[in-house]
Amino acid sequence: MSELRIYAENDPAQAEVHTDFDAIRSRLGALGLRFERWQANAPLAPGADQETVIDAYRGDIDRLMRENGFQAVDVIAMTPDHPQKDALRAKFLNEHTHSEDEVRFFVDGSGLFYVHAGDRVYGVLCEKGDLIGVPDGTTHWFDMGPAPHFTAIRLFTNPEGWVANFTGSDIASRFPRYGE
Repeated sequence: MSELRIYAENDPAQAEVHTDFDAIRSRLGALGLRFERWQANAPLAPGADQETVIDAYRGDIDRLMRENGFQAVDVIAMTPDHPQKDALRAKFLNEHTHSEDEVRFFVDGSGLFYVHAGDRVYGVLCEKGDLIGVPDGTTHWFDMGPAPHFTAIRLFTNPEGWVANFTGSDIASRFPRYGE
């Protein structure tokens, strides 16, 4: 089940918790974040290739590409036995921004996005069927956990893909890690 935890930036031990989809979408929408649920237009077999996954969500992908000017789309899959899982996890764990929106749709599995806005930190547990869109310039980080399991569709305005601008803050180290 998707979940939103809202923390004071100086108190990672206490959180206001939301599990209702509409409540999560409303709270994130007030920050300018997109939160949607998508359904495949055809059944997907485990391990489906990138083209099959993209085709299953083509209508929603095309809509977002038209609305936001995305130029590229791909699929990333992470499993607990991925040889670079630790390095990839570490890459995303520090607070950063992007010069483009970060959009991720979870075809399968889950991951935890943190958004730092004002004096609050918003922990968004995204699961199968969830799409999150983090606007450019928004401070955030992502935790896939020590045993990652997810397949996600990523949309980019920059065909080069994911480029982070790290803030240098240690705030991410003070908040709960996913799966630990």
